[in-house]
Amino acid sequence: MEDLGHIVWPPEPIRTERLVLRAPEARDRTAFIELLASAEVHAFLGGPRARDELQRETPAVPEQWPGSFVVDLDGAMIGQILLRRATGHRRPAAAGKADLGYLFLPRAWGHGYAAEACAAALSWFDTALPGEPVVLTTQSANGRSMRLAAKLGFTEVERFEAWGAEQWLGERTPVTAAH
Repeated sequence: MEDLGHIVWPPEPIRTERLVLRAPEARDRTAFIELLASAEVHAFLGGPRARDELQRETPAVPEQWPGSFVVDLDGAMIGQILLRRATGHRRPAAAGKADLGYLFLPRAWGHGYAAEACAAALSWFDTALPGEPVVLTTQSANGRSMRLAAKLGFTEVERFEAWGAEQWLGERTPVTAAH
């Protein structure tokens, strides 16, 4: 994956009704480790990473690159939104397009935070890189992620087998400004 190209980063924090999307900070390190070490979070992502390995390898300010948003609720990180260029994507339909990913701590599940945060990130993306499509890949067995993809306007491009499971690839048609 590569960055999004010529964009201003980090942007001003993005505020929604309940959340703030912002660049990662040093205070987020513990939450990033919890997120990456969670078996629940990684049930459809190949499994969690070892906590001791994460403690050694995670920098003071994790995931500090364009397209990486911390999702903040009341001053604490509850998740991450990722927007990256899918230059090395294994599916030709996704190669070179922006790819949306998201991870949320289990305690944040079921409250609509993922939908709210992803919608805000996609709105930012539409302004920063107008006219560009966005793709999303998830395991078709991940019902929550499949429902979120539909809610965000992603439509199925294809299904394919990878990592021992059926994967779903969706695309969101670019939003263009009215002339």
